Amino acid sequence: MTLTDAIKTEAGRLGFTLVGVTTSNPPPHLVVFADWLREGRHGEMGYLATEQARQRRADPRQILLGASAQCQAILVVGMRYPAAGQPSPGERTIAGGQPVGRVAAYAWGEDYHTVLVDRLQQLVAFIETQLGIAFPFRIYTDTGPVLERELAQRAGLGWIGKNTCLINPQAGSYFVLGEVLLGVALEPDAPFDADRCGNCMHCLEACPTGCILPDRTIDARRCISYLTIELKGSIPVELRPEIGQWVFGCDVCQEVCPWNQRFARTQGEAAFAPRPGLPAPPLVDELSLSPQGFNRKFKGSPLKRAKRRGYLRNVAVALGNSADPSAVPALTQALMQDGEPLIRLHAAWALGQIGSTAARQSLQAASSTETHPDVSAEILAALEN
Repeated sequence: MTLTDAIKTEAGRLGFTLVGVTTSNPPPHLVVFADWLREGRHGEMGYLATEQARQRRADPRQILLGASAQCQAILVVGMRYPAAGQPSPGERTIAGGQPVGRVAAYAWGEDYHTVLVDRLQQLVAFIETQLGIAFPFRIYTDTGPVLERELAQRAGLGWIGKNTCLINPQAGSYFVLGEVLLGVALEPDAPFDADRCGNCMHCLEACPTGCILPDRTIDARRCISYLTIELKGSIPVELRPEIGQWVFGCDVCQEVCPWNQRFARTQGEAAFAPRPGLPAPPLVDELSLSPQGFNRKFKGSPLKRAKRRGYLRNVAVALGNSADPSAVPALTQALMQDGEPLIRLHAAWALGQIGSTAARQSLQAASSTETHPDVSAEILAALEN
């Protein structure tokens, strides 16, 4: 067994379904990413456009410069998480008729950043034992200035689909990716050069906000995952109805992909198994989460990334989209009592969407006490609606 074979066997033991090796050469599709940044399609994710990030993304070998050796190989891995499925009408509420939200499948369990980094550190320790030496390395999982899906394609793990997800022909796309930049050489795998999307347009046609572009890029400013996680301020009013019941991330483009419908599995790595209350959080209950309650509930979860103000903003939008009058008391309490203007603003919008007599009365009461100008404007707009 070669060293690379031994590494792949150990990676499988650690829970990685996909494993491949590529070179540290500059990415050939960097110009596409540069054009994407120039068009402003990254929205408020300014960390993607810093000069240091641009330089390192253009040449991964720079990332280990200054260590005892340059990056000589990149190990790319994929760990499976549970495949999502569209809920039936009966699954959109829980006992008592309370509306429920939707959470992207990768976020049902433990934070993948923690899980993958821990497993990759174990994998590096295994390689060091095999070689009998320590060497420089850097671990990334959606955290570093590399084009990780392109690296995965170059490492033979699959192709980049029209929805920009990496798709493996035997397993679909429900994977989180990680990379180890190594200061030792490994034999690279052959890249996956085939494009097996063909004429399929399911993901483009199904995207609620039309964020998937014909050139296989995404306008993040319209993407539900961006709007519910990365965007820190108010969600554009014209996009709120399209978010539906999503409160953290989105899986629509993966759910409709024929490769997932045929090959994806309902179970993934045990660490990503759903926590209690997920994948369908009860929205009325969620809206009452205190800062302490939010931190307790989502400790070690990807949902903490949205922070309480962002998460409850999303919950309010989902309640508005549910048009369920039973949500009016919770939305009213949020509008009248929550200390975050961002939450009050979206609660006002949600009450306007529900549009019942009780919702209107709550908006009128709040209009006489609200002091934040943006929230006051949203209340007036909701009353007009």
